Amino acid sequence: MADTKTDKIINLEMNHIKLLSIVVPSYNSQDYLHHCLDTVVQGGQEVEVIVVDDGSTDSTAKIAREYCERFPGIVRLEQKENGGHGSAVNRGLEVATGIYFKVVDSDDWLDTSDYMSVLSLLRSIGAVDLLITNYVYEYSYNGKHKVMRYSNIFPQGKVISWDSMRRFRLDQLMLMHSMFYRTELLRQCGIRLPEHTFYVDNLFAYLPLPYVKSLVYLDCSPYHYLIGRAGQSVNTQVMIKQIDQQLKVTRMMIEAYDLFKDIKCENLKRYMLFYLSMMVAITVTHIYIAEDKGLSCKADELWDFIRQKDEKLYTALRRSFVNSCISFAQKISPRIISQGLNLIKHIYKFS
Repeated sequence: MADTKTDKIINLEMNHIKLLSIVVPSYNSQDYLHHCLDTVVQGGQEVEVIVVDDGSTDSTAKIAREYCERFPGIVRLEQKENGGHGSAVNRGLEVATGIYFKVVDSDDWLDTSDYMSVLSLLRSIGAVDLLITNYVYEYSYNGKHKVMRYSNIFPQGKVISWDSMRRFRLDQLMLMHSMFYRTELLRQCGIRLPEHTFYVDNLFAYLPLPYVKSLVYLDCSPYHYLIGRAGQSVNTQVMIKQIDQQLKVTRMMIEAYDLFKDIKCENLKRYMLFYLSMMVAITVTHIYIAEDKGLSCKADELWDFIRQKDEKLYTALRRSFVNSCISFAQKISPRIISQGLNLIKHIYKFS
């Protein structure tokens, strides 16, 4: 007979197993870490909160220690030399003891009510490889927000496979903010994010997907993603300066799989192609709008790389709607490319 919900809680407590590990990568986060931790500790003893201090030079570690003292058995501090966001996630995965794994950036936070709904589902659903939820963009400069939903793609509260997934709209991608993975699945797929590299959240949201055999969607919005903070990596000028890192991540995603041979599920293959097309589009668009001759060749180099890797993939990405539009606009005017970037940012709520 299957365990009741109460039996599962008792079993977790008796075996000192956490239901959920939340990793909080933190670098010089003293101005917003309090807010983040105040929300994630609401999960209580079923949750472990692993603050990974990535070589901070401010009071980040001190704040984390205060929470370790206030919430023993819940908050832990891991300290390491600076290696970037991916390095901090790697450390968190190495030490996590929870059945499920979630990354919450130190300037973001969780809604308490929806967080409780997530824990309730994870507690009762049994083993599932991936839980998908909505998430919320919070715009720091105007106080507005936008909920990114997936109710048109997945049935609510039902364990399914990728075969039951419907088509994504152009403005939808599964991002790190929407994903709770089974911890052992992440370890089994061997994910290891590169150090000193921005945009690795795309690898986290993409690389494990072929390993996911069961998933469930919960129509709630626990994750609140702060956007518009000065110096943030999705800022246009920052992305242009860091275009080599965007290129690096995009190439790693392309190299990870032969989509036409490795991915048997057509729905998943279509989604992964869609994700790659958006990554390529965002990358080359930032190269084009820079109007820098030293950078302009990098777009051609990326397309050459894709063609050499897989001619079929190259054709599919070239013919994708967004890349077809960018290619057409690039032949006419850099101004149109700039307008296209604004459209992409609007679609994905980056501004």
